[in-house]
Amino acid sequence: MATDQQDEPKAGTPPGEGATTGPRLKDCPDWYYLIREFEVLYRQGSAGGSRSIRSHRKRVREAVSAVLEANPEMAVRAPEAKPVTAHLGRALDIGERGAMQGLARALSRVSGQLTWEYGYEKVSPALARKYAYCEVMGPNGPVRTGRLIIGFVLFAPNTTYPQHSHHEIEESYVSIAGAWSENDAAVYAPGSLILNRAGDEHRITTGEQEPCLLAYAWSGPEARLKLPEMKLTPPRQQKARREGRSG
Repeated sequence: MATDQQDEPKAGTPPGEGATTGPRLKDCPDWYYLIREFEVLYRQGSAGGSRSIRSHRKRVREAVSAVLEANPEMAVRAPEAKPVTAHLGRALDIGERGAMQGLARALSRVSGQLTWEYGYEKVSPALARKYAYCEVMGPNGPVRTGRLIIGFVLFAPNTTYPQHSHHEIEESYVSIAGAWSENDAAVYAPGSLILNRAGDEHRITTGEQEPCLLAYAWSGPEARLKLPEMKLTPPRQQKARREGRSG
């Protein structure tokens, strides 16, 4: 995101005077509308009768509303692509034709400014080609807050994201485009929300023909959100637990 360079304070100018500040959220309408779409999503969507999901939705929308009200200064991040982002255009095309068209269109407006990441120091070459995420609001996002992380995760077609868990972080995912399953328990279509409690192990599998784009929200202690611990389950434990469920 292009911003004006800060002016150097003149000699003899007291600290804080004569220096410019960066743009705030409401000065960047495309980012503002994207964050507002998240607030609408977690305010208007159904909890399906689940108290846990209802409580989570409330926490997310209240945190997002607080950030919109605070109008924070934007933190410039350099755009960065990953191999999987070659599928982003197709995922947005699908999303803009479906139930999540508002969020898909808002994301498309900032798609050239996104910083895509892996979240692990070491990623297998196979997974590095088929997955990446971008944080849009949180401790490390362009919209800064320590209360919540919201963003997007993109998968290529026919991807299995390994079994993993997040320590002290409660997370929800909402389908924007493409079909996916978690732990082989159900198939989720655009508009579907799934909640994982802190420490819950889960594995994501996407459809064979189309990419999958998910919006996500993570809530938890501020220190944990700043340095989230994403723990992959060792392959032997993954196999044993899958066999235990099917037995």
